[in-house]
Amino acid sequence: MAALEVQKFAEKEVKAGKAPAYRGLREWLDIVDSLGELKKIDGVDWNLEMGTLAELIARESKGSVPAVLFDKIKGYPAGYRVLFAQNASFKRMALNLGLPLDQTGLDLVRSFRQKLAAHKPIPHEVVKNGPILENVLSGKDINLLKFPVPFIHELDGGRYIGTGCLVITKDPEEGWVNFGSYRGMVHDEKSMGLYISPGKHGRIQRQKWFDMGKPCPVIISVGQDPVLFMVSGNEVDYGVSEFDYAGGLKGSPIPVILGKATGLPFPADSEIVIEGFMHPGDVMKEGPFGEWTGYYASSTRPEPVVRVEHIYHRNNPILCAARPGRPPTDYSLAKCFVKSALIWDQVEKAGVPDVKGVWCNEAGGGRLLNIISIKQRYPGHARQAALVASQVHAGAYLGRYVIVVDDDIDPTNTFDVLWALTTRSDPVESIDILRRCWSGPLDPRIQPGKKGLNSRAIIDACRPFEWLKDFPPVAESSPELKKKVYEKWRNVLEG
Repeated sequence: MAALEVQKFAEKEVKAGKAPAYRGLREWLDIVDSLGELKKIDGVDWNLEMGTLAELIARESKGSVPAVLFDKIKGYPAGYRVLFAQNASFKRMALNLGLPLDQTGLDLVRSFRQKLAAHKPIPHEVVKNGPILENVLSGKDINLLKFPVPFIHELDGGRYIGTGCLVITKDPEEGWVNFGSYRGMVHDEKSMGLYISPGKHGRIQRQKWFDMGKPCPVIISVGQDPVLFMVSGNEVDYGVSEFDYAGGLKGSPIPVILGKATGLPFPADSEIVIEGFMHPGDVMKEGPFGEWTGYYASSTRPEPVVRVEHIYHRNNPILCAARPGRPPTDYSLAKCFVKSALIWDQVEKAGVPDVKGVWCNEAGGGRLLNIISIKQRYPGHARQAALVASQVHAGAYLGRYVIVVDDDIDPTNTFDVLWALTTRSDPVESIDILRRCWSGPLDPRIQPGKKGLNSRAIIDACRPFEWLKDFPPVAESSPELKKKVYEKWRNVLEG
């Protein structure tokens, strides 16, 4: 579909309250532009200026951050673009998932959960041709710095081409394909470093190859459908390919092409794809890098090197980037939204009843502070909900605090959560500590050189179940009285 046709189609669908379907990043951008959610900026410098502008826009937007498309970047031809903040608004997340565009917060989380309830992976489809094959670079033509790779933060160890990316690997024993969003730093024109946190599926698969004494094949897509990036940064069950998971979200197979050197699949409509191998013992220093916790965590360490064999890219390619750092960032809202739905879903599947809401607070980067709301049904229900939420797949990695509140508290409302915490909990009775939990080098609270273990505080901010009926009533007008007075004095209240 031509850009104008896509925009007209999108406007029609939006008027009907629907999220219009799209194919690939470019159709998505046309729709986002028609929604007034795209900011275009020309003439920036890739060296710090681009990353700092992305930071300023995210902070000054106070909530819904526009997607930011940089063009005419210093030292690069017009048309070689970089996109930040792909998924930094509820509206764009709804667009990705085919959900109502007018929903926000917990309402959108609920809608996503309903979609997850009916979700079934759809196997990806291997095709022979796609836009990504417009340019194929090999041998002396390989040049990672052909693209305007940003130097994002002032203390970074180099230019990072892998931030808003998919790192695609395959299990050498079980045969299933995984992709995750792991950071990649350019070493030179033909090689890059790749950091993967301990315990992540890509790290496990890579180590299996190394344990066999074999090079690990890898493909890194650094420009693609935003729903694929959304899936790459979140927990999908072991053994399930993220390509198939994303196909289930979109309702159709993801078309993929097999790499010439590795045989690994990559999206047929990607913008830029890097293919190569990581060899056992072939390491170089990687980092530091400003991370989602808000710190230059994990310092500098030897990490495996990707020796690039092919680069594929579209004409006028779009490099997708993300700027992690002190929250809020240009992708923290998306992480909070998806993780909230996943934790909610996994807690219920673990047998915890009457969960009324889950929210992964943005101040914790979508991991460090998770709030779960329940309607208490039995003694120990609140503790059960909090403990399970701290250890399900979507909530286990690098957590810190889990707060459980009653169903009259909106977990997305930080003020109300703190009110419940300060009035319904007692430090001696309401806080439990879990020790030796899953963390990693990105955790700024772990002393350098120590193992990747941390602790969790489980905070029960619910009314005590054993004297629930005797707990002091809330000093607030009843819904019926508020409605009656509001209707009578509507003109004064709305004037």
